[in-house]
Amino acid sequence: MRGRYRLAAYLTGATIARTGDELSGPALLLLGIAVDGSAATGSALLAGLTISAAAGGPLLGALLDRSPRPGRLLAWALLAYAGGLGAVLALVEIPAAIAVAVGAGLLNPALAGGWTAQLPNVRGTTPLARASTLDAMTFTAASLAGPGLAGLVAAYAGAPAAVALAITLVVAAFPAAWSLPAAEAKPTRPIRRQLADGFAVLFRNSALLRATATSTVSFVGIGMAIVCYPLLGAQRLGNPGFGALLLTVLAAASLVANAALARKPPPPDRTVLASTLLLGASFVLAAYGHDMATLSAAAVLAGFAEGPQLSALFAIRHREAPAAVRAQVFTTAASVKITGLAAGAALAGPLSALSVTVALSAAAGCQILATATYVLVRARRPSPARAA
Repeated sequence: MRGRYRLAAYLTGATIARTGDELSGPALLLLGIAVDGSAATGSALLAGLTISAAAGGPLLGALLDRSPRPGRLLAWALLAYAGGLGAVLALVEIPAAIAVAVGAGLLNPALAGGWTAQLPNVRGTTPLARASTLDAMTFTAASLAGPGLAGLVAAYAGAPAAVALAITLVVAAFPAAWSLPAAEAKPTRPIRRQLADGFAVLFRNSALLRATATSTVSFVGIGMAIVCYPLLGAQRLGNPGFGALLLTVLAAASLVANAALARKPPPPDRTVLASTLLLGASFVLAAYGHDMATLSAAAVLAGFAEGPQLSALFAIRHREAPAAVRAQVFTTAASVKITGLAAGAALAGPLSALSVTVALSAAAGCQILATATYVLVRARRPSPARAA
């Protein structure tokens, strides 16, 4: 019973923190548009927040692996991230705000991989596969609530209020993170050696490498699409807030897909490939859709792809990552994906200035490149001795 309560507290805290994170991206996009009417400003703020994640993720994961109380380290990281968002909101000069966003982005992997790496310590008697599915669904629930809240709050109270709500939610997750259980005693190794071991697992384990590389290229396209959705709302539906609400449709479809597949998940490696292809089709449909029905259908297709892709990635990481470097594997893989998202968001600014159709077509092209990456990186089945 105690294990169930711990898992419930973990899932609650993760959902709250991740909702704040999912809200912050669209809120910053809408904040940039509100400041000077430019989509490029919004995409620059989002890119600044996410592009530095690759630098912060590995070190944060290594520190979590070494810490006897990883929950408390995670809690302080959440407070620092919320403080960075507050500084972005307080600054008037856009270049300074972007610089602060870059600094805050170093801690962004704490909301993704930092939480998920603690799952084996709180799952109790719940099977790891089921606990992983529940954990993936917290991302989906956050994706469902976050963009919708951003659109509604920005529409009725302004983009700064949406950013303030994101900050509040991240801070509200502090007690759940602080109360995470202590980790087992671990041998102390030099931090350089531990970082090297974690990177070696990611690059030498072909299944992890293929999943990480494929999802990273795929997320470049997703980053482009996230920037394009508010523009679709503004240009084709009459209000950028409606574009943010399309992201809610995407998240709802993602939740439905994960719930349908929870009882009998398909093979995770094949799911990564299938979901990438479906994402490409959804972006093509969005590129050439001009009414709410077509754009909603495109968002539904994207959700049917994005949710199972995330669950499959979690399953592959839990299956392949050794316990000694689990947090580093999760935060590094998450940070690389976040950096792919940032690159896509940065590219979407100038591309969408030409045409939102061009930007979404490029997002679909990224899914083709991701599919090629999956085919080129072959996964080898480890020997029984290596698996042990």
